[in-house]
Amino acid sequence: MQKWKRSKLIRCALALVLGLACADSGAAGEKFVVVSHAPDSDTWWNIIRNAVKQAGEDFNVTVEYRNPAHGDLAEMARLIEQAAARNADGLVVSIADFSVLQKPLAQVVARKIPLVTINSGTTRQSEQLGALLHVGQSEYDAGLGAGVKAKAAGVKSFLCVNHYATNPESFERCRGFADALGVDFQAATLDTHGIDAAVVESKVATWLQRHPGTQGVLALGVDSAVPALRAMDKLGLKNKLWFATFDLSAEIIKGIKDGSVRFAIDQQPYLQGYIPVALMAIMKQGSISDLPNLKARLMSHPKFQARLAEYGLTPSYGARHISAGPGYVTRDNVGKVEKYAGQYR
Repeated sequence: MQKWKRSKLIRCALALVLGLACADSGAAGEKFVVVSHAPDSDTWWNIIRNAVKQAGEDFNVTVEYRNPAHGDLAEMARLIEQAAARNADGLVVSIADFSVLQKPLAQVVARKIPLVTINSGTTRQSEQLGALLHVGQSEYDAGLGAGVKAKAAGVKSFLCVNHYATNPESFERCRGFADALGVDFQAATLDTHGIDAAVVESKVATWLQRHPGTQGVLALGVDSAVPALRAMDKLGLKNKLWFATFDLSAEIIKGIKDGSVRFAIDQQPYLQGYIPVALMAIMKQGSISDLPNLKARLMSHPKFQARLAEYGLTPSYGARHISAGPGYVTRDNVGKVEKYAGQYR
């Protein structure tokens, strides 16, 4: 008995060093793998990392988070293939590029490894891949909703600042916004070729100087929003141009409060990390295979309910998929989420 306890302590210590959850005997050795497309430099994904870790602890399973260090999708595909070869007990994947990931994910499904998709991609793509469900938001609808608000404010022309154009789905945000205004999204989209803040700032400044009639700016995330705001400030356009962004951070919260940011589109990333792990843990530990029962068990689980209440999260449950957004954080409701921005929201 003492030997077993020492062995378990060693395993747990190693897991903590690696940033993984340590499962006890009640977890039955389950190990889930989360593979995202995000490079190491994309700090927004820390929210999903936090959620994955918490779900592992709450549901007593081991979870590994993996990602391509520089965002290379070929490397992401290899990470998925490795997880399949090692017969992970469940896999959570962002659909960064359907055409690139379709083949490795087919290997996952062929091995009968439960698959849940999150974040990027569509519910249709998720179903085509054979996933149980998708947890995320419709990127087109999110962009469209933001565009409707911009149009109501009188915006007729805009710049869409895209810092992760390597993800095809990102353009859906720009397209939805443009459709609401009735303009060509391609002509309004700026590819910053990454998240280097100085580069983003320079490219945004140059674009605005060449297009003086621009009335609004939509940033696709914090990594493009903050340098875009800096560029606007140096050009004397901050608080003059209509501005909105996807996602939250301390800087974006400050902008919402001072009026330089009209709103932030919140996709509740914490739910995208927590829900898939929790669902698969319930499925494995309770021998439950039908999705409606799984979702019902999740919705009524006291630890999940506690997390929702703690962070003010509100998932929307569809017949199959779970929507995490879009929601809109404005000056009117920012007080409810600001203390969690960048960590849990």
